[in-house]
Amino acid sequence: MSTLIENVPGREPSSTIERHALLAGERRKSRRLRLWIATGIFFMVLPGTILGFTSLVLISAHHGLQGVSPAWIQAHGHSQVFGWIGSFVLGIGFYSQPRTRANSGGLPIACWGLWTTGLVLHWLAGACLWQWRVTLPLSGLLELAAILLFLFAASQHKLPQGSGAVRTKPRIEPWMQAVLVSNAALFLAIAINFAIGVRLAVQGLTPAIPHDFDQKYLVLLGWGFLAPLVWGFSARWLPIFLGVKPVRGRLLQIAVALDVLGVVLGLSHHTIFMAPVLVLAAVLASVAIRVFSVPDRPAKTIGIHSSFPVFLRVAYAWSIVASLLGVWASLADAHGGIWGGSRHALTVGFAAMMVMTVGPRILPHFAGVRGLYSPRLMFTTLVLLFAGCTLRVSMEPLAYEGILPFAWKLLPLSGCLELGAVLLFALQLILTFAREPSIFPEAARYGPGSAPVLSPSSAAGPDTSCYDVSAIHETKQDVEPLRKP
Repeated sequence: MSTLIENVPGREPSSTIERHALLAGERRKSRRLRLWIATGIFFMVLPGTILGFTSLVLISAHHGLQGVSPAWIQAHGHSQVFGWIGSFVLGIGFYSQPRTRANSGGLPIACWGLWTTGLVLHWLAGACLWQWRVTLPLSGLLELAAILLFLFAASQHKLPQGSGAVRTKPRIEPWMQAVLVSNAALFLAIAINFAIGVRLAVQGLTPAIPHDFDQKYLVLLGWGFLAPLVWGFSARWLPIFLGVKPVRGRLLQIAVALDVLGVVLGLSHHTIFMAPVLVLAAVLASVAIRVFSVPDRPAKTIGIHSSFPVFLRVAYAWSIVASLLGVWASLADAHGGIWGGSRHALTVGFAAMMVMTVGPRILPHFAGVRGLYSPRLMFTTLVLLFAGCTLRVSMEPLAYEGILPFAWKLLPLSGCLELGAVLLFALQLILTFAREPSIFPEAARYGPGSAPVLSPSSAAGPDTSCYDVSAIHETKQDVEPLRKP
């Protein structure tokens, strides 16, 4: 989607009623996106970060995991990965799909209801042990049903075929291949979550996933779902945002293939071989997307903080650090501290920092508001997140592995910094989305004959065009940024 309002080539709305219908449809999509984002914010803040901070304080007080239930920690991770990132992904996915019968009715809301209910039940089962033999498998079933509904809605979009007798199959671009790999890993993770939930409900003593299996499951979530997801959307957006040359498509494909190989090795419990493969994948992905290349033109930072390019590069540096820590962990980890530092560098340093950096750049436009509430608040958020992640990743191996006992006292401070970052990010989005939407009233003012219409996502071809941000104008915050003259 180049812009939310654009002239559709070869097509003019036949009447004022049609224009109003298009506006109303886009308004509904925008409101549904806000609902998904609000859900992600809730799970990010309350069951995600606050629960994780409480766990970190207890772990630091006991100098180990013996003071915290594994189910409690896993409930925190579930809320962060699925409740936060997963909700954002599904919301943007529904918003980006072209209008079809499947996604223009009640299916998106039904999907949201199933997904949210499943997340809440999983939280209650893992963190509160509330009727967990029933709520744990039920939560997995609801989440699986939500994913299937989402995939069904996406499958209803038919790609345009070639004219005449010859029909050519559209080529899937490398960035979309990475996103599809990530979606496949998400579906597999949700299916495994349901299956293990049923097994624990029947045979388990607690709702906690056994440690050995959980370590393999975390590889699937981190490197199977999160990493290719960020790489894919980075390949689509970062060359535009950073002002660098186009992505090296073949190199990105190699990086994703190596990532898949690393995940397979991790699931097979061959971590000694998995770790160097993931290092190579992380480095190649950064080179393919040209994150660290010298820009050809100024970065697009108007309306957001000027540190935007710096934190994008910092996030990718964290992905490489995470893979290198994985090599160290595969050789020397004894108490889980090095593995923990590696996962934190990937999930918080890489994935969360990318969301908190790119989100303020794109989400206001997708939601149809004037712009980001406060660039300074964005900068403060990213500084706190970077400081907290640096302290956590550096102190966790030292504390857990007994190298520096004083590091236990610094771990809660890292949690405080990251909690502050999460709360500020949530506040930023709430204040931004609370602003009056700008595009809908403006669009309604156009008269017949020259009226731009809210473009169906399929107007320019496949639904992948919905992720095009090249035409987002570099305007100041007090200017309507999404109106195409």
